[in-house]
Amino acid sequence: MGQQLTMTPQLQQAIRLLQLSTLDLQQEIQQNLDSNPMLEEIEEGEEDEYEADANGNDDTVSADAGNGDDSPEPVAEDTWSDEIGADLPVDTEWEDVYPATEISPGSGSASSEDRDFLFDQHQADSETLHEHLEWQLNLAGLSDTDRAIGTALIDGIDEDGMLSVSIEDIVESFGDEDIGAEEVIAVLRMIQSFDPPGVGARDLQECLILQLGRLPEHTPHLDTAIQVVRDHLAALGNRDYTQIMQRMKIREPELREIMETIRSLSPRPGSQVSSTHADYVIPDVIVRKRNGRWQVELNPETAPRLRINSHYEGMVRRADTSADNVYMRNQLQEARWFLKSLQSRNETLIKVASRIVEHQRGFLEYGEEAMKPLVLHDIAEAVEMHESTISRVTTQKYMHTPRGIYELKYFFSSHVGTTGGGECSSTAIRAIIRKIVKAENPGKPLSDSKIADLLAEQGIKVARRTIAKYRESLSIPPSNERKQLV
Repeated sequence: MGQQLTMTPQLQQAIRLLQLSTLDLQQEIQQNLDSNPMLEEIEEGEEDEYEADANGNDDTVSADAGNGDDSPEPVAEDTWSDEIGADLPVDTEWEDVYPATEISPGSGSASSEDRDFLFDQHQADSETLHEHLEWQLNLAGLSDTDRAIGTALIDGIDEDGMLSVSIEDIVESFGDEDIGAEEVIAVLRMIQSFDPPGVGARDLQECLILQLGRLPEHTPHLDTAIQVVRDHLAALGNRDYTQIMQRMKIREPELREIMETIRSLSPRPGSQVSSTHADYVIPDVIVRKRNGRWQVELNPETAPRLRINSHYEGMVRRADTSADNVYMRNQLQEARWFLKSLQSRNETLIKVASRIVEHQRGFLEYGEEAMKPLVLHDIAEAVEMHESTISRVTTQKYMHTPRGIYELKYFFSSHVGTTGGGECSSTAIRAIIRKIVKAENPGKPLSDSKIADLLAEQGIKVARRTIAKYRESLSIPPSNERKQLV
C-alpha cells in the first residue's frame, strides 16, 4: 500500500504555462499555432465578425463588398496599391509598382533629417565600441604597420573604453618585428583622439585629463581642473576639499565650479557606444482607478486571441477510425487543453493581482512609504492556493500602475516591528531612508546611526547594520562619500 501524486499532462501543461513570462508565453503560443492545425488566431478585424457568428448573427459584411457595380474604379497613379499584377514584366523595378515614400531609407525624396535619424538609429542598434574605433582607424590613412598596432591596441580596450593591456605586452605581441614602445605610444595617442572622448586611457586619471583636453577653451577654470585631476585625484576621491583648496590656493566658489566640470565627465567613456539593446517590459496586468475604485484587468497586448478552427473541427468524424481522423481528433483535444490552460493561467493571474492591489492600496494612493508588509502565505491563504503556485504567478509577471511598472514580487516584503506594536514594510523603510538622505545637508551627511535615530523617532525600530544593508541596496554611498561642497 502506498500513496503517490500523479500529475496528468494537462496539469503539467497548466503549471508550465503559469510560470512562463510574457515573451516565453508568446513563443509558446506561436509554437502551438505552427504545430496544431486546429488552433488559429483571431485577427483584429475578425473579432466583431467572430463575436457576431458566436451570437448567431449572420449580418456580416464581406470585406470586398462593392456598391453593385462590377466595373472597376479608376485608380490614380499616385494611389498606393497592395496588389501586384500577375502580368508584370520580369524586369519590373520596385519603384514601378510601389511609389517612393518620404520615410523610405533609400528614397531620394527623404529629407536629410530622416536620413540622419535612420543612420544614427542604425549606428546605435548595431555598432559596438570596437567596430566604432576600427571604423575611425580605417579613416586615419595609416601605414600597414601602424594599422596593425592600432588594431592590437583596440583589441586591448575593454567595454568601458579603458586600455586593459600594457604597452610592453603590445610590443611583445609583434615578436621579432622591429616595433618599439615609442611607436606603439604614438599610435595610442592617435586612438585617444578618437570618439568617444577619453577612450584608450590607461587609468582614471588619464581618462579624465583626456576628456578635459577636449572641452572648449572658454570652459571656466579648465587649466585648474586639469591640475586638480593630475595632482590631487586621491584627495578628490576622498572628498578632502579643504586640502585641495589649501594646496591649490583657490577659494570655495572656484572649487565648486571645477567640481561641476569634473562631474560632467564620464569615468567609463566606452558606455557611450554600446551594442546592448534595451529590454522592454510588457506588463501582464493593468491597474486603473475608475469611479474611486481600483480595477485590475489583463493586458490584451500580451498574447493573441485563439480559437478552434471551425472548419477543421467539423471535419472530425467520431465514428471514423482512419489515421487522418485519429490525428485530427488528437489535435483537437490538445487544442482544447491548451486553450483551457491559457484560460486557467489568466484567471489565476487576475485573482492574485487583484488580491495584491487590494492589500497594497495604500501604495497606489500615496507611494512607497505606505507599502504594507506582505508575504506569499498571505496571498495564498486569500486565494486558497499553494504558496508555490503564488510564487510561479508572481515571477516575471509585471503590473502597470499609475506609479509605474513593477514586478508582482515587488509588492512582497518583510516587516519590521514598531514601538506601537505594529509592523512596517522593509520597502517603506527604504523609501523613508531615501527621503532622509535626499533632504540631508550635503556638507554634513547623516551617518547610519543618525538615520536609525531618526527612524526611531518615527516609531520604527531598525538597527544600524540594517540601515547600512538597506542603504547599500539603494546604491546610496556611506556618509563620508556623500559629503559635498555647500
